[in-house]
Amino acid sequence: MRLGQTTGIPSDKFEERAKLLCSGAFVQRELRPTYFAAMDSLPPPAVAVLLIAHGSRRQEANDDLPKLAEILRARGLYPIVETAYLELAPPDICTGGARCVAQGAKRVKLLPYFLSAGAHVREDLERFRGELAQQFPLVEFELCPHLGLHPLMVEIVVDRLTRFATEI
Repeated sequence: MRLGQTTGIPSDKFEERAKLLCSGAFVQRELRPTYFAAMDSLPPPAVAVLLIAHGSRRQEANDDLPKLAEILRARGLYPIVETAYLELAPPDICTGGARCVAQGAKRVKLLPYFLSAGAHVREDLERFRGELAQQFPLVEFELCPHLGLHPLMVEIVVDRLTRFATEI
């Protein structure tokens, strides 16, 4: 039996085809478009947002975070949006992170809903990020910057000052 007889390729073309298969040209010309087409058809990996606030003994103070999560969910930018509290209120950060993973998250953006970068933001949240990464090694946990002095924060402060001045 000569080369190519089992494949139906004429033997004189078989060696040419075999060389082509092993060359970078075949990968570039044949496989690469197929690979990228297949990659384009895959759903993007699920990205979750975990909104993290300090937490309070007063339930009214904790109620804003789930409302913010609902608004963010309604925008449809992220398929998974969960909340967590650093202390004093459930769910805690590890539970919030686990909820994201249970919903299929492959990447979780931890957003500190904090105005200042105190010890909680600089130390505690990084520690929790590390614990989650250790507990779920196949999931990426990214600690986002706190709200801080974002340019829009100035607009919020001006809005609050203006509203207060007109309500007197």
